[in-house]
Formats: sequence, C-alpha cells, structure tokens
Amino acid sequence: SFWGATVITNLFTVIPYVGNTLVYWMWGGYSVSGPTLKRFFVLHFFLPLAMVVVVMLHLLYLHGGGSNNPLGISSDVLAVRFHPFYTSKDLVGLAIVYGAFGFLALGFPDLLSNYLNNVPVDALRTPRHIE
Repeated sequence: SFWGATVITNLFTVIPYVGNTLVYWMWGGYSVSGPTLKRFFVLHFFLPLAMVVVVMLHLLYLHGGGSNNPLGISSDVLAVRFHPFYTSKDLVGLAIVYGAFGFLALGFPDLLSNYLNNVPVDALRTPRHIE
C-alpha cells in the first residue's frame, strides 16, 4: 500500500505549476503517511457510492423515457416492465456475485490479497520491483 500510493501519487507531479502542491496536499505532508492512507480509504469508500448514484440516475432516465423509441411513439404493446421482471433478475445476479465474493473474502482471505501487504514498510528502502 505504501509504495503503491507513493508511485501513483507521484504521477501527479508532472502537472505543470500545481503538480507538487497537489501531491503535497494529497499526502498531507512530505511523504505518504497515515493521513494519506486515511484519505485513500475514504476515497475508495465514496467513489463506489457515487457510481451507484450515477447508475441509478441512468436507470431512472433511461427506463423512464425508453431506450429504443426513436419515433417517440408511446405504445406499450411489446413492452416488458422494468419492475418487477428486470429488477428481480438483477437482484438475483447481484446476490450470486456478492455471495461468491463473500465466500472468497471470508473463507479464503489470502487468495484475494497480495502477500506484500503483510510486510512492514521500510520507507528508507525501495522494493526491488519498483526501482
């Protein structure tokens, strides 16, 4: 996590004029530390929530007006209602995916993580694969 955050945030230093200031602001100091990791954890929490909101707005507008109606004719002869048919299909698929991921995450946690996450950070020595 430490070296990944260091490498990725240093990519922002190439932005002219504001790159170094932006990296200093993201780090919360002169190097990656506790505040940096907390900020990244918060970012990784709120970004999926924002994506869910965007998907819900997309579904609301897309299925409200119809996606395959170029002429604007309001005929429900061949229409399949989104709710409950597609809602139940999506919820079943979501339950299967969450169940599989939960089984792997809780039953075999080492399978989904990197072994280097358990190695203590030495900020004075760069890992060989990053040099």
